Amino acid sequence: QVYLAESGGGSVQAGGSLRLSCKVSGATGGGTNSLGWFRQAPGKEREGVAVIDNDGTTTYADSVKGRVTISQDNTKTTLYLQMNSLKPGDTAMYICAASPYYSSLVARHYVYWGQGTHVTVSS
Repeated sequence: QVYLAESGGGSVQAGGSLRLSCKVSGATGGGTNSLGWFRQAPGKEREGVAVIDNDGTTTYADSVKGRVTISQDNTKTTLYLQMNSLKPGDTAMYICAASPYYSSLVARHYVYWGQGTHVTVSS
């Protein structure tokens, strides 16, 4: 079992920045070959934002490329999502997840999920 706990969400004006964190614990191993960030806005499907493989390879959704950076600390127990130049369209619940796959932004490839943290971007 892998446990994921997000923090760092909040309200920010358009153009602002936020850094989200996700604490990873439990039986990490094959089930955490990659860690990803997803987001879900009300009435919309869950969307993959960014993923980092355990070798450091990163993949980003086109909608956030150039504005978002995914990273991990050296112990790989904390996952980060630095978001810059935020837009109202970035408003969503942001959720971190763990997958036995690599470089996937597809939600069904993820086994473990956190509870999420809210991000609201106002214009």
